[in-house]
Amino acid sequence: MMKKTHLILALTLTATLLFSTIVDTEAKSPRPHMEEDSKKGEESFIKHADESLAIMEQAALKMEVKGVAVVAYIPDNPAKSWISKMKVVSALTSENASFLAIAYSKASEMADTFQDSGTTDRKPLSGEFGYQGGVIKKTDSGHILAVFSGATGEQDTAIAREGIERLTVEK
Repeated sequence: MMKKTHLILALTLTATLLFSTIVDTEAKSPRPHMEEDSKKGEESFIKHADESLAIMEQAALKMEVKGVAVVAYIPDNPAKSWISKMKVVSALTSENASFLAIAYSKASEMADTFQDSGTTDRKPLSGEFGYQGGVIKKTDSGHILAVFSGATGEQDTAIAREGIERLTVEK
Protein backbone atom coordinates (compact mmCIF):
# COMPACT_ATOMS: atom_id res chain seq x y z
CA MET A 1 0.00 0.00 0.00
CA MET A 2 2.82 2.38 0.89
CA LYS A 3 4.60 1.65 -2.42
CA LYS A 4 1.42 2.47 -4.38
CA THR A 5 1.02 5.75 -2.50
CA HIS A 6 4.63 6.70 -3.17
CA LEU A 7 4.29 5.72 -6.82
CA ILE A 8 1.11 7.78 -7.26
CA LEU A 9 2.68 10.70 -5.45
CA ALA A 10 5.84 10.48 -7.57
CA LEU A 11 3.83 10.23 -10.81
CA THR A 12 1.65 13.19 -9.78
CA LEU A 13 4.67 15.28 -8.89
CA THR A 14 6.45 14.35 -12.14
CA ALA A 15 3.36 15.11 -14.23
CA THR A 16 2.88 18.44 -12.45
CA LEU A 17 6.50 19.45 -13.01
CA LEU A 18 6.38 18.34 -16.65
CA PHE A 19 3.11 20.20 -17.30
CA SER A 20 4.43 23.29 -15.53
CA THR A 21 7.62 23.23 -17.63
CA ILE A 22 5.67 22.81 -20.90
CA VAL A 23 3.28 25.65 -20.07
CA ASP A 24 6.12 27.89 -18.89
CA THR A 25 8.17 27.19 -22.03
CA GLU A 26 5.21 27.78 -24.38
CA ALA A 27 4.28 30.97 -22.59
CA LYS A 28 7.81 32.38 -22.62
CA SER A 29 9.18 31.35 -25.98
CA PRO A 30 7.27 33.78 -28.28
CA ARG A 31 7.11 36.61 -25.72
CA PRO A 32 10.66 38.04 -25.83
CA HIS A 33 10.46 38.49 -29.60
CA MET A 34 6.97 40.02 -29.41
CA GLU A 35 7.95 42.31 -26.55
CA GLU A 36 11.06 43.45 -28.42
CA ASP A 37 9.00 44.18 -31.56
CA SER A 38 6.40 46.04 -29.49
CA LYS A 39 9.08 48.11 -27.81
CA LYS A 40 10.59 49.06 -31.18
CA GLY A 41 7.14 49.88 -32.54
CA GLU A 42 6.36 52.04 -29.52
CA GLU A 43 9.70 53.85 -29.79
CA SER A 44 9.06 54.50 -33.49
CA PHE A 45 5.56 55.77 -32.73
CA ILE A 46 6.81 58.14 -30.03
CA LYS A 47 9.57 59.38 -32.34
CA HIS A 48 7.15 60.21 -35.18
CA ALA A 49 3.85 61.04 -33.41
CA ASP A 50 4.39 64.79 -33.03
CA GLU A 51 5.50 65.15 -36.64
CA SER A 52 2.49 63.15 -37.80
CA LEU A 53 0.15 65.40 -35.78
CA ALA A 54 1.84 68.50 -37.24
CA ILE A 55 1.32 67.15 -40.77
CA MET A 56 -2.35 66.55 -39.97
CA GLU A 57 -2.67 70.05 -38.52
CA GLN A 58 -1.18 71.59 -41.67
CA ALA A 59 -3.51 69.54 -43.88
CA ALA A 60 -6.53 70.65 -41.83
CA LEU A 61 -5.50 74.31 -41.90
CA LYS A 62 -4.95 74.09 -45.65
CA MET A 63 -8.54 72.81 -45.98
CA GLU A 64 -9.65 75.53 -43.55
CA VAL A 65 -11.19 73.06 -41.09
CA LYS A 66 -11.01 72.87 -37.31
CA GLY A 67 -11.00 69.78 -35.15
CA VAL A 68 -8.90 67.22 -33.36
CA ALA A 69 -6.12 64.95 -34.64
CA VAL A 70 -5.27 61.68 -32.87
CA VAL A 71 -2.54 59.13 -33.57
CA ALA A 72 -2.13 55.81 -31.74
CA TYR A 73 -0.03 52.66 -31.63
CA ILE A 74 -1.61 49.28 -30.76
CA PRO A 75 0.95 46.53 -30.07
CA ASP A 76 -1.54 43.69 -29.66
CA ASN A 77 -4.11 41.87 -31.76
CA PRO A 78 -6.68 41.80 -30.29
CA ALA A 79 -6.09 45.24 -28.84
CA LYS A 80 -5.28 45.10 -25.13
CA SER A 81 -3.45 48.41 -24.81
CA TRP A 82 -2.39 51.41 -26.84
CA ILE A 83 -0.53 54.66 -26.58
CA SER A 84 -1.82 57.78 -28.26
CA LYS A 85 -1.27 61.48 -28.75
CA MET A 86 -3.81 64.16 -29.55
CA LYS A 87 -3.60 67.68 -30.96
CA VAL A 88 -6.34 70.29 -31.09
CA VAL A 89 -6.42 72.02 -34.47
CA SER A 90 -8.12 75.34 -33.69
CA ALA A 91 -11.12 73.81 -31.85
CA LEU A 92 -11.77 71.00 -29.37
CA THR A 93 -15.53 71.31 -29.81
CA SER A 94 -18.13 73.03 -31.94
CA GLU A 95 -21.49 74.27 -30.78
CA ASN A 96 -22.93 70.78 -31.27
CA ALA A 97 -20.07 68.30 -31.15
CA SER A 98 -17.05 67.18 -29.16
CA PHE A 99 -14.41 66.54 -31.80
CA LEU A 100 -12.28 64.67 -29.29
CA ALA A 101 -15.11 62.29 -28.35
CA ILE A 102 -15.85 61.60 -32.01
CA ALA A 103 -12.15 61.05 -32.80
CA TYR A 104 -11.81 58.49 -30.01
CA SER A 105 -15.03 56.81 -31.13
CA LYS A 106 -13.45 56.35 -34.56
CA ALA A 107 -10.23 55.07 -32.94
CA SER A 108 -12.21 52.69 -30.74
CA GLU A 109 -13.97 51.19 -33.75
CA MET A 110 -10.61 50.64 -35.48
CA ALA A 111 -9.06 49.07 -32.37
CA ASP A 112 -11.84 46.48 -32.46
CA THR A 113 -12.11 45.86 -36.22
CA PHE A 114 -8.59 46.70 -37.47
CA GLN A 115 -10.31 48.42 -40.41
CA ASP A 116 -10.58 52.11 -41.30
CA SER A 117 -13.39 53.76 -39.37
CA GLY A 118 -16.76 53.80 -41.07
CA THR A 119 -15.86 50.98 -43.47
CA THR A 120 -16.76 47.86 -41.53
CA ASP A 121 -19.88 45.88 -42.36
CA ARG A 122 -20.73 45.37 -38.72
CA LYS A 123 -23.30 47.55 -37.01
CA PRO A 124 -21.62 50.21 -34.80
CA LEU A 125 -21.50 49.23 -31.15
CA SER A 126 -22.83 51.48 -28.42
CA GLY A 127 -20.43 54.45 -28.24
CA GLU A 128 -19.43 54.11 -31.89
CA PHE A 129 -21.00 56.06 -34.72
CA GLY A 130 -19.56 54.43 -37.82
CA TYR A 131 -18.10 57.77 -38.95
CA GLN A 132 -15.34 57.95 -41.53
CA GLY A 133 -12.14 59.77 -40.71
CA GLY A 134 -9.80 57.20 -39.21
CA VAL A 135 -7.21 55.07 -40.99
CA ILE A 136 -5.27 52.11 -39.64
CA LYS A 137 -2.22 50.21 -40.89
CA LYS A 138 -0.58 46.95 -39.88
CA THR A 139 3.11 47.26 -39.05
CA ASP A 140 5.76 44.69 -38.16
CA SER A 141 5.06 45.27 -34.48
CA GLY A 142 1.31 45.98 -34.28
CA HIS A 143 -1.01 48.61 -35.73
CA ILE A 144 -0.85 52.37 -36.05
CA LEU A 145 -3.81 54.62 -36.57
CA ALA A 146 -4.53 58.25 -37.37
CA VAL A 147 -7.84 60.02 -36.91
CA PHE A 148 -9.21 63.46 -37.60
CA SER A 149 -12.56 64.78 -36.48
CA GLY A 150 -14.09 68.14 -37.33
CA ALA A 151 -14.87 68.18 -41.04
CA THR A 152 -16.70 65.90 -43.47
CA GLY A 153 -15.87 62.20 -43.39
CA GLU A 154 -13.98 62.51 -46.67
CA GLN A 155 -11.93 65.49 -45.41
CA ASP A 156 -11.27 63.79 -42.06
CA THR A 157 -10.03 60.68 -43.90
CA ALA A 158 -7.78 62.69 -46.23
CA ILE A 159 -6.21 64.47 -43.24
CA ALA A 160 -5.74 61.18 -41.35
CA ARG A 161 -4.11 59.56 -44.41
CA GLU A 162 -1.52 62.33 -44.56
CA GLY A 163 -0.70 61.80 -40.89
CA ILE A 164 -0.43 58.03 -40.95
CA GLU A 165 2.19 58.10 -43.70
CA ARG A 166 4.69 59.62 -41.26
CA LEU A 167 3.90 57.00 -38.62
CA THR A 168 4.49 54.16 -41.07
CA VAL A 169 8.25 54.73 -40.95
CA GLU A 170 9.85 52.25 -38.51
CA LYS A 171 13.61 52.53 -38.16
